[in-house]
Amino acid sequence: MREERQLKRSLVFFLIPDFTMIAFATALEPLRSANRMLGYEAYRWRLASADGGPVRASNGVELAVNASLADERRKMIGSDRPTMVIVCSGLNVEAYSNKTVFAWLREEYNRGVTLGGLCTGAHILAAAGLLSDKRCAIHWENLPGFAEAFPKANVFADLFEIDSNIYTCAGGTAAMDMMFRLIGEDFGDNLVNRVCEQMLTDRVRNPSDRQRLPLRARLGVQNSKVLTIIELMEANLCEPLSLMEIADRVGLSRRQVERLFRQEMGRSPARYYLEIRLDRARNLLLQSTMPIVEVAVACGFVSASHFSKCYRELYARSPQQERHGGRQRLAA
Repeated sequence: MREERQLKRSLVFFLIPDFTMIAFATALEPLRSANRMLGYEAYRWRLASADGGPVRASNGVELAVNASLADERRKMIGSDRPTMVIVCSGLNVEAYSNKTVFAWLREEYNRGVTLGGLCTGAHILAAAGLLSDKRCAIHWENLPGFAEAFPKANVFADLFEIDSNIYTCAGGTAAMDMMFRLIGEDFGDNLVNRVCEQMLTDRVRNPSDRQRLPLRARLGVQNSKVLTIIELMEANLCEPLSLMEIADRVGLSRRQVERLFRQEMGRSPARYYLEIRLDRARNLLLQSTMPIVEVAVACGFVSASHFSKCYRELYARSPQQERHGGRQRLAA
């Protein structure tokens, strides 16, 4: 009985300004529910921040914490040392740079502490040098910029990834699925099922389940040929395919592709292809520090001037204005 009632994990949730509340809550609540189902405290946690002060989430709510980074460093060699540290972040993560935090994460990892990242937490772990040759997950909106900034990390558009003792998830309710996996590793599927019932969720999603809605649901398109063409476009943004290459791959003539796209999407395939390349460029401008000329190349434009012209025509502002104004909006 004594063995059964032992503390399984002691966790520190390290909050980064503008962290996403939904990912934090859906990571924490399964642990609370598991404790309730078990009838004892198998999971214990505390909140920490760099200075020990409250941290404002991206929704404007401030959370008080239990410890500062200095406190956590002192606890590394005592009985309060955690078994797992989870970094909670969200918006504006690209601008976050705290060498002391990065050094602390590396030291915790080197001492055998399991690390986790919620939403854009993988960005913090990568900036600390902890994700080289590691599988990781990050929110789909941040994935292009992350992949460009940290080419040594093996990033996937999965709900969550576990590589050795590093857990990362895409945020949102994917944090809940990742914690279900952790609880299952500790106590088995029976407890996971009981927690799921308590939280009114009907299943545990697999790590490889898609983050975004399927194209059919997202775009409201039913034609399988058009969906295949869009998948080809989305997979070839850096080096765009010609319309003839696309037509050959789906077994249609160029004229048939043109007609299908105008019927289903209300515009030409060339126009749609340009729009999704520019949409990726917009994400890179807002979610990375890549030079604008590199953003242009990464999205299949042969010159920065052509990229700027196309961008301004679609968004009524230049790439430079987008980056400057977007950062201001995100920081507001």
